[in-house]
Amino acid sequence: MIIIELIILCLLFFLVCYYNTGNDEKNIKSYASYPNKVQEMIKEDLYLQSQIKETSPIISFISNILVFGVVLFVFGFVIKSNNFKGNFMNLIILGEGVNVFDFLVIDLLWWRNTPRIRFKNIQDKALYQDSKKHFISFVKGIVLFIIIALLDGILLSIL
Repeated sequence: MIIIELIILCLLFFLVCYYNTGNDEKNIKSYASYPNKVQEMIKEDLYLQSQIKETSPIISFISNILVFGVVLFVFGFVIKSNNFKGNFMNLIILGEGVNVFDFLVIDLLWWRNTPRIRFKNIQDKALYQDSKKHFISFVKGIVLFIIIALLDGILLSIL
C-alpha cells in the first residue's frame, strides 16, 4: 500500500509542477528555483522584474512544513500504524520518496530540459542547466521531511 501511495504522491506532485509552469506569469512564481544567471536576467527584464515576489526562506520552509505536513498526514492516516516508529517510518518513506522523485525526475530530468519553464525572453537552454539550487532544495527537503515525519508520526500515534 505504501508503494501505491508513493506513486500517487509523485504523480500528484508532478501534475502540480506541470500545471504551475508554461508561461512567464506562472514561471515567475518559482523565481527562487532558477539558476542565478537566469535570476539576474529576470531582474533586468522590465516586465518580469515587477512580478518578482521574493519570500523569506524561513517563511517558505514553514509553509512547506504546513502544506506537506497536511498532505502526508492524510496519506499517513490511510496506512496508519499502531505505534510511533511504524508511523514515522511510513512517513519518512513517503516524504523522502517524494523528495528523491522531485530531485531526480522533476528537477534534473524534466525541469532542466522542458521549454515550459523557460521565460519568453530568456530561451537559451544552457542557462537553465545549473542544478545547484535543485540540490540545495533536495538537502532542505531531507530536513523538512524528517520534521514532518516526527510531527505527523506523533499525531498519528495519538489518534
